[in-house]
Amino acid sequence: MLRSMSDLEGYAIRATDGAIGEVTDFYFDDQAWVVRYLVVDTGSWLSSRKVLISPIAIGQSNWAERTFPVSITKEQVKNSPDLDTDKPVSRQHEMQYLTYYGYPFYWGGAGFWGPGIYPSMRSMGVGYAGSSSEYLTAPVDKAQLAREASQHENDDPHLRSGEAVMKYHIEASDGGIGHVQGLLIDEDTWAIRYLIVDTSNWWLGHQVLIAPKWIKNVRWPDNTVSVSLTRQAVKDAPPYNPALTLDRDEEIGLHKHYERAGYWADEVKLENPQYRAVKSEPSAVIHKNA
Repeated sequence: MLRSMSDLEGYAIRATDGAIGEVTDFYFDDQAWVVRYLVVDTGSWLSSRKVLISPIAIGQSNWAERTFPVSITKEQVKNSPDLDTDKPVSRQHEMQYLTYYGYPFYWGGAGFWGPGIYPSMRSMGVGYAGSSSEYLTAPVDKAQLAREASQHENDDPHLRSGEAVMKYHIEASDGGIGHVQGLLIDEDTWAIRYLIVDTSNWWLGHQVLIAPKWIKNVRWPDNTVSVSLTRQAVKDAPPYNPALTLDRDEEIGLHKHYERAGYWADEVKLENPQYRAVKSEPSAVIHKNA
């Protein structure tokens, strides 16, 4: 299911031994368009310090109570590497953070999260707050992490604030069409599936969805996103209603309108290696995941 980033702000983060704080922002990878960290304000118990929480730590979300249970303790959070939210998060800081919690590095591999598309560490034996099962912490190869750290410490992590891209201008191939109103996030993979675009300055009262794959480039200094679509194509696209849940049939209709393949076809190939060697008809792939 897809969730609006703005709706997820304010969610409570619950550690194994109590509340940590509330979500105030998200850092996403501007190459893969995947949320890498939740920015959490810890409130009074930690002097309103802001900390990062990786989706890797999140267990079964409680959507009704607007709570994310995480498989870490308050003491771990208290002793975690400091974050200056006024400065870009460096790859070195990321490696310190991931090594501190014993998480594998997400970069490298064919999936969003290394070799796979899901951040969940459940299969590796990491327990989650509120789980009724007993888990053992997954073994961590510290030497391997150190070797990888030395190879990637100067990398550009390409992390951007979700809040910072709000109101970015959207340019079609033949002119402006509106601005970013929000982001739709896949609750399972934490991938950003769509930018919600408000076209009210050009096409009154119209909101549309644009997938990151349709982005031609982003001019970060100019706060502008260029897309490989025409203004007419966007104008004729199915409107987006934020009051309704976007279902797969609507997504299929949207992709058919733009004559673009759906992202779910890529997920089938990643989850089922046998699909990689066989060219399937688009309709067959859609039917399997509809």
